[in-house]
Amino acid sequence: MRRQLTIATRGSKLALWQAEHVKNRLIALDPGLSVGLLVLKTQGDKILDVPLAAIGGKGLFVKEIEEALLDGRADLAVHSMKDVPAELPEGLTIGAVPEREDPCDMLLSVHHDGLAGLPQGALVGTSSLRRQAQLKALRPDLRIESLRGNLDTRVKKLMDGEFAAIVVAAAGLNRLGLKAPKSERLEPPRFLPAVAQGALGIECREEDGELLALLEGLDHESSRIRVEAERGFLTALEGGCQVPIAGHAVLEGEDLLRLTGLVCDLDGRSPIRRQAVGFAEDAWDLGTELAEEILEAGGREILDAIYGRTTMPPAAP
Repeated sequence: MRRQLTIATRGSKLALWQAEHVKNRLIALDPGLSVGLLVLKTQGDKILDVPLAAIGGKGLFVKEIEEALLDGRADLAVHSMKDVPAELPEGLTIGAVPEREDPCDMLLSVHHDGLAGLPQGALVGTSSLRRQAQLKALRPDLRIESLRGNLDTRVKKLMDGEFAAIVVAAAGLNRLGLKAPKSERLEPPRFLPAVAQGALGIECREEDGELLALLEGLDHESSRIRVEAERGFLTALEGGCQVPIAGHAVLEGEDLLRLTGLVCDLDGRSPIRRQAVGFAEDAWDLGTELAEEILEAGGREILDAIYGRTTMPPAAP
């Protein structure tokens, strides 16, 4: 095994925390390793004044990082798994999914106790269409504005009084030790998270057998299974950041997997939610089958309207 590795990462505080976490885990596995970071700016980092849904496309936070893997500048990359498109560039693979953090969302506020405690017409910040749709379904009176930027920047805007509340991922708050005077965990079944939220993905070249063998020591089997089911669901829906899609998988016992999926219109008025149960070894297929069920129940029309299409191909078999 070579003695030096380079991790490609974004430059936000959260991304750097995640990269340092993986770096320390690798050195714990092999104390003789020297691990450095290659910090890169992605398209999603450069465009901060436009909602993600308006930018369009997939891989907004990973493309430049994957290019560094392919051209040899880096050996591995650490991603927030929810940012990783289902289809990876040829020659790359997800070598490990470490143990997943809390997948849920958190509503943060300075003065108000949770979602029910927000006054009529309160201003809530989030750039996620998934969060916006679910908030509107629960509180149609709220005013919701797009809130982009690094996690610490978003929390600062809340603390500075720009919003009555914001909604962010619990995982990022936990990793950076951030909090607000008042908070509420928005959890299933009332509020479903993004696919793979809270999970990290470690990407590397398929041909790098030595590194893949090392990364096996970081892989967390139950986290990988849950993420695989959720990503199978998202892939069959052709989902991206433009669409309110949510997925949440839970392992029950050693081999039973329960997956809940949601497709919703932008106003939160027509949510289509379904659940499927299957074996953990069939995680990806369980996700695609649930996607087909939701498409047939009206999800196809919702997605066609959002994507501006007249028809949508059926889910992958």
